[in-house]
Amino acid sequence: MVEIIQANATHSNLIVEVGTQAFRESHGHSASKADIESYISKTYNKEAILKEFNNEKVRYHLIYCDGDIAGFSKIELDTSNKNIADLNITKLDRIYLLEAFHGKQLGSKLFQFNIELSKKQHQNGIWLAVWIENKKAVNFYQKMGFKIVGAFDFKISETHSNPNHIMHLKY
Repeated sequence: MVEIIQANATHSNLIVEVGTQAFRESHGHSASKADIESYISKTYNKEAILKEFNNEKVRYHLIYCDGDIAGFSKIELDTSNKNIADLNITKLDRIYLLEAFHGKQLGSKLFQFNIELSKKQHQNGIWLAVWIENKKAVNFYQKMGFKIVGAFDFKISETHSNPNHIMHLKY
């Protein structure tokens, strides 16, 4: 059974744990170990996650498979991008699944959940940044109708950035 729930501040430790593991699994080979650990320590700590729950535009959702945590998503409503002229658009900031849950269509379910949530909030589209080297994710988003509309350097550390596509799906 698959269950998606809205996260709140009491889930911050779980988000830290899943985010840390999923980031290492998906991006751990993209930079030096020191750079990856630097990014994780700044991004996936309880204080940083708790602070995000104070932002009314941010929504975290957890996805469970047969009672086990499988991943999470984070969207930011009404978040513009310089490559997109539309107003009232959502940023899909994170959608992470633990490797053990790949191949179960959970990413698609969580993605569709966020699309519907964004539409219910009267948004006109959704955008994201995805690492160019993550071919699986780029192909997934293109199959879902996203178009590459720009580029972005994702800063992992003071000395390392990964090139990203900015992708957009208009509703």
